[in-house]
Amino acid sequence: MPTDPQSALLTIQAGLAQLSTLIVSYSFSAVGAVILLVVGYLVAGLAERSIYAGLGHIHGFDETLRHFFSQVVRYAILILVVIMVLGQFGVQTASIIAAIGAAGLAIGLALQGTLQNIAAGIMLLALRPFRIGENVEVGSIAGKVEEIGLFATKLRTVEGVYILAPNSTLWNQPVRNFTRNGVRRADITLSIGSWNDIDRAQKTLLAIAGAEKRIRREPAPIAFVAGLGDATVSLTLRYWTSAADYFSTQIDMTKRAKQAFDSEGISIPLPPPEVPAPEARKQ
Repeated sequence: MPTDPQSALLTIQAGLAQLSTLIVSYSFSAVGAVILLVVGYLVAGLAERSIYAGLGHIHGFDETLRHFFSQVVRYAILILVVIMVLGQFGVQTASIIAAIGAAGLAIGLALQGTLQNIAAGIMLLALRPFRIGENVEVGSIAGKVEEIGLFATKLRTVEGVYILAPNSTLWNQPVRNFTRNGVRRADITLSIGSWNDIDRAQKTLLAIAGAEKRIRREPAPIAFVAGLGDATVSLTLRYWTSAADYFSTQIDMTKRAKQAFDSEGISIPLPPPEVPAPEARKQ
């Protein structure tokens, strides 16, 4: 059936008018979205720098936490801007927020262990049970702290072994920090024969401790009888030194104690000779 030319023309004109209306409407929305994106991006960057600088004025606030919190603020603003841009085009933002919440919950459940490490890392950086350069022991992990991250902490053992420990492991156990207090107590125990003069041996130990500059005068070193054996007496020299000099002082003092006993004629008993078993003697 032939179409009336005038009706067709009216239909085309109506369609063009509707199309032009949509183009104008979406053009304004697009321009507004671009402006919103640019402004939001600039605001996010400004907020990030402001938070980073503001936290820097807090004495002792960790550098890693400064980066973390400033980045969280930046990305939160950017996500909010994206939601607002979508709203410019008529998208239901309520459903988007619900979807983001559901996705966040799913990701949180999937990355539960990782999130625990992040939370533990934040607590370690905030409460500072240990710092970089300190020697610590946490459960079976011991070494010098080299880096504290949001996910894991790097340590180096006295043997030079590299350890990467999850933060949740370090946070959930008692921490023994050998460096934090600055000083440490050391004990050196030696056994001498029971026939030796105990007072003389104690004076000898105190003399070598008094001659060592790395040993603190307060609290003063002491030497005492730590135990008695069948033919031996265990003497302990107890002194305080700085945490940095702990191992070197202990090594040197052990050597000097043995040398001083030798020069003073104080004998250290030898272990009894091994007696072969009857079966071995028969052979």
